Amino acid sequence: MSDTFDIVIIGAGPVGLTLAAAIRRTGPYTIKIIDTKPDPTLCGRASGVQGRTLDFLENMGLKSHIMTCEPGKVFEVAFWNPSEDGEGIRRTSNAYSYPDFIDTRYHHSTIIHQGHIERILLEDIAKSSIKVDRPCTFSDFRMVDDNAYPVQADLKSPEGNTTVRAKYLFGADGARSLDPVTFVWSVIDGVVKTDFPDIGIKCTIHSKSGSSMIIPEGRNRTRIYVQLQRTTDPNEELWSKYKQEDTQKLANKIFSPYKIEWEEVDWWSMYPIGQRLAEHYTDRHRVFIGGDACHTHSPKAGQGMNYGMFDAQNFAWKFHQLQNGFAAPSLLDTYEQERRKAANQLLDFDIRYARLFSSRPEAEKEKSKGEETEFMKLHRTAASFTSGYEVNYGTNGLNWSQPAGVVNSKAFDPTGVKLVPGRTFPTCSVTRVIDAHPCELDLEVPFNGAWRIYIFAGDVAATGSAMADLESRLAAPASFLRKHAKDTTLTWENRHGPQSSCFTFSLVYCNKRSAVELNDVARGFFAPYRFHIYADDISASGERGVPGRIYEKMGFDKVKGGVAIVRPDNFVACCLSLEDGAVTADAINEYFQNVGSTVS
Repeated sequence: MSDTFDIVIIGAGPVGLTLAAAIRRTGPYTIKIIDTKPDPTLCGRASGVQGRTLDFLENMGLKSHIMTCEPGKVFEVAFWNPSEDGEGIRRTSNAYSYPDFIDTRYHHSTIIHQGHIERILLEDIAKSSIKVDRPCTFSDFRMVDDNAYPVQADLKSPEGNTTVRAKYLFGADGARSLDPVTFVWSVIDGVVKTDFPDIGIKCTIHSKSGSSMIIPEGRNRTRIYVQLQRTTDPNEELWSKYKQEDTQKLANKIFSPYKIEWEEVDWWSMYPIGQRLAEHYTDRHRVFIGGDACHTHSPKAGQGMNYGMFDAQNFAWKFHQLQNGFAAPSLLDTYEQERRKAANQLLDFDIRYARLFSSRPEAEKEKSKGEETEFMKLHRTAASFTSGYEVNYGTNGLNWSQPAGVVNSKAFDPTGVKLVPGRTFPTCSVTRVIDAHPCELDLEVPFNGAWRIYIFAGDVAATGSAMADLESRLAAPASFLRKHAKDTTLTWENRHGPQSSCFTFSLVYCNKRSAVELNDVARGFFAPYRFHIYADDISASGERGVPGRIYEKMGFDKVKGGVAIVRPDNFVACCLSLEDGAVTADAINEYFQNVGSTVS
C-alpha cells in the first residue's frame, strides 16, 4: 500500500467526510482519511441542515439519500414565554422558519442526526474505494524538502506507528482547546409523551425555570435542549455532576403546566456554549483546518455542521483547480480569507443569539401577546442569514465587481445587473432546449470542481453577431480557456465538462424554447455544450412559454444579454456585458488568466 497521498484528512465527522466526498467528484485523487473513534457516530450530535446546505447536497447527488431517512422538516417556529400571571408558559408568537423574502426552493430546515449524515457520506466515498482508517490518531506533522509530497504526518493505530506523505493535510477533527464558557446546556433525543401542544414544531421556550428548545426530528422523535446553568469557568468538573434525570426534571419545570415523559431515549449529552475563532486556517499553505477546528459556537441556530460542510466545499474546488494547473497556488489563500470571514459573521450573530436565548425572561415579561421580543425580532431578521443564503465573501481576487487595472474593465459589472460578486447565484427554473425538460439552472451542473460560465445570450434573433464574435474569440489559439480545453467527442457521461474538468459553459436565451434552434446556437466552441442550452421561458407561476423571468431576476438585458461567471461552489465571481462579443471573450479570458497566474 502506498504511503503517499494527494491529501490526508484528519477526522471522519461530517466535515472530513464531506471533503472526501467533494474531492472524489473532482478527479481521481488519492485520499486518506483517519479518525480516532473506533466506530462512526450512530445517533445524536449535529442535526440541522439549512436550505443552502440542502442545495449543496442535492448538487452532490445526496439529497435523495437524506430524504429516505424521513427527516424532520421545520416550517415554523413557536415562541413560548412566561404567562402573564407568572405561572407557567404561553405561546406568544409564531414565525415561518424561512420567510417568503428568502430566495430558496426549500422553505424549511431539515432535521437529520449526524449518524445518518455520516452513514450517507461513508457509503458515498466507498464508491471510490475510500475508507476510514480507525481507530487511528494523528500525532504530529513536519514539512520536508519534497516538491511532490512536502507534508509528513505521523499516525498511531493499534497496528503500530506509521508515517505518510501528502501534498496537503486537512484537520477536521473538532475543537481542541478549552474555550471560555458562558452557558451549559443539555440535549436529549428520543420518543416523548406529552400534552404540550406544539411538540411537533420547533419551539423556543423561556420560563421562570429556565430556557429550552424543541426540535422535531421526524419519525416520531424529538430533540429537546435544556439550559442547565450559567458559568464562566471552562472546568468540566463544575457541571459534569448533572445526569440525564436532571435534564428530564428540569424540562418538566420549564414546560409547566404541561407534562413531558420519555418513552425512549436515543441520546443524551451536555455541552458548554462558548465562541472561538481560530486566528489562522492554514500553515504554509499545505496544512489546513476546517469545521469546529476553526470555529465553535452554540448549536441552537443549527449552523455548525453547515458551516463546516461549506469549509470543505470551499477547499475542495480550490484544491482541484490547483492540482489541474488551472489556478495559481495563491488560490488557496482565499480559503482562509473567505471562510474565516464567514465564520466571523456567524460568531457575531451567535453571540447575540445565544445571549438572548439563554437569558432569563424577566426583561421581556412586559411584552404583550403578539408583540415581538428582542429574541423574536432577531430570529425573524436573521432568517436569510441562518438559511445560508446571505453569506457574502465580498470582492477579492476571485470576486470582481469593478476591477481596477484590467484591460477590459468596461465589460465588467454591467449596469442594472442584480447579481452580486461574492454572493450565491440564485435559484432559477429554465427549460432545457435539447429535451424541453424544465430544470433548475443552478443545479444542472453537478458539483464537480468546475467553473460555471453562464452566457445569458439574450434574444436569439438579436445577438447572433455578438455570439459569433464571442465564440470565435474564445476558440482562438491565444484564448486562455482554449489552451485549457481538450478536443473530445461529446458523450452523455462527459456532458457536464466536455472540454475541461475545470470549466463548463451554459447558454440561456430569453426566448420560448421553440424559438431556439439547437444546431444554430451549439456551434464551434459551444458545440460540446448542446446539453447545456436553455430557454428562460417559465413564469413565476410555472406557466411555460413566457420568456424573461430569470433575466428580470438577475437584471440582464432581455435583448442584449450578459455573462455570469460562477464559481464551482455556486458563488458569483463576476458579471459581464455582451454587447461586443469579442470584448466579452477577452474579459472572460482576462479573468481566468488572473486566476491562473495570481490571485490576491
